[in-house]
Amino acid sequence: MLAILAALQTAPTLSLIPKPQSVVVDPGRFEITKDCRISVPSGQEALGKRLQDYLRPATGFKFNVARSGGAGAINLRLDSHLKELGPEGYRLQVKDDRIDIAAYQPAGIFYGIQTLRELLPPEILRPSQVSGVAWVLPCVHISDVPRFAWRGALMDVARHFEQKSFVEKFLDEMALHKLNKFHWHLTDDNGWRVEIKHFPLLTKLSSNTDFSQMNPRGATRSISVLPGGYYTQEDIREIVRYAQDRFITVVPEIEMPGHAMAAIKAYPDLGNKLEIAAGGGDPSFVGGDNVYNVDDSTVSFLQTVLTEIMDLFPSPYIHVGGDEVWKEPWKHNPQAQQRMKTLGLKNEDELESWFIKQMDAFLTSKGRHLIGWDEILEGGLAPGAAVMSWRGIDGGIAAAKSGHDVVMAPTDWTYFDYYQSNDPKSEPLAIGGYVPIQKIYGYEPVPSALTPEEAKHVLGVQGQLWSEYISSPQHMEYMAWPRLCALSEVGWSQPQGRNYQEFLSRLLPHLDRLRAMDVAFRELRPADLLPEAPAGKP
Repeated sequence: MLAILAALQTAPTLSLIPKPQSVVVDPGRFEITKDCRISVPSGQEALGKRLQDYLRPATGFKFNVARSGGAGAINLRLDSHLKELGPEGYRLQVKDDRIDIAAYQPAGIFYGIQTLRELLPPEILRPSQVSGVAWVLPCVHISDVPRFAWRGALMDVARHFEQKSFVEKFLDEMALHKLNKFHWHLTDDNGWRVEIKHFPLLTKLSSNTDFSQMNPRGATRSISVLPGGYYTQEDIREIVRYAQDRFITVVPEIEMPGHAMAAIKAYPDLGNKLEIAAGGGDPSFVGGDNVYNVDDSTVSFLQTVLTEIMDLFPSPYIHVGGDEVWKEPWKHNPQAQQRMKTLGLKNEDELESWFIKQMDAFLTSKGRHLIGWDEILEGGLAPGAAVMSWRGIDGGIAAAKSGHDVVMAPTDWTYFDYYQSNDPKSEPLAIGGYVPIQKIYGYEPVPSALTPEEAKHVLGVQGQLWSEYISSPQHMEYMAWPRLCALSEVGWSQPQGRNYQEFLSRLLPHLDRLRAMDVAFRELRPADLLPEAPAGKP
């Protein structure tokens, strides 16, 4: 095993993650010195400032931002002739006297900047000045275009709240890996985390609990940490702006019609007012009512919530959940049964479909798109809805075949709350499952059952960090990295010639970058270096 590790560490390769489409290494090198300046096109000064902010802390250099470029400069350039690169592609050329980053759109320049950071010594990612380092990078020609438009990561802050500072740190980690969709799970049975001005009790009464409080046997939180929390609307706006500066779209999720216990706690009239023995769904549900009723007043309530959400989040997609809806309360609610009869619905699955269609029509009328978990397929899919396929790949296949867009997020490959080892005693407590890094890297998001035309509906792929058993920033990072490194390559890079051992040869030195960023990632173990993961699961 030591021989494998030594061979990987000495492999002659640039440790770029995700892997660019084309890399040609030329003779020579370029050294960034105190006299180096940054040249930006008119109207893109923010990109020059972003690069300046990336490079200045570790080097201590000023990096003046100006319009003039040429020799001795890092030149950022928009080029209308590079349309074939699309909105996120770029070309990066390092010569012995200059660096040029060109793209068709600003996002491409930003991603070229991320690759530039990876070409420098890992210490460039330190937050304060580092001495004794030569800021040298090799001469290269890189041409790069992402495979998928949706390269996402979900953070669940409903089960355990995370502070704004950590959310922003995680966005920085995503940006380095060219991940561009931050799916923010803001509400669930265990807590409501976003301020809604029209309904203040949502945060006053329903933000001060979490999963550990409601499930003592699964508690992982230190008693010195206060449970719960929420984001003010100004917090939200600041985080959204922070993400936008890094070309990340924040996709909010407001759970409905299930996983609604926190909201019903604040406003009981939203529920079915029934006490029924637990029937499944969220393990935090210990009885009672965790599904919204289907009254007109409840639909109106949620559409008012979504109106405030749309004001906070400019994302084209608004996620409404739709998963694990425990429908037993509807079966015992006379109003729900009368609604089904009036609408001519066959069963409660169709009632959920009706509910989701109300939200789809509302969001569409506001110029937004609804996206939900694959259960929204049951009973008929809303006309404009997109699907996030988590219960395997079948939901994604069904949606794509019916002409709906899909984000692939199946448990077996993308649930990062699952164990990373087949020996659970060697890992922090997790919810279960087994998703090692080898399996993630080998995942193909486009199912073979789709035709080329149907495959165009696969927007991309996303990793999930559900937080029932993740109660701290350090634990969140431990579960995310380096598994998200592997998924970032699945989302960005072309699949041809993908090789796990070659990926490891780049990943091992890349881990020094995570160390420089103070990421509490999980160190690789001997089993992670094998071409295939050990069999078995916890």
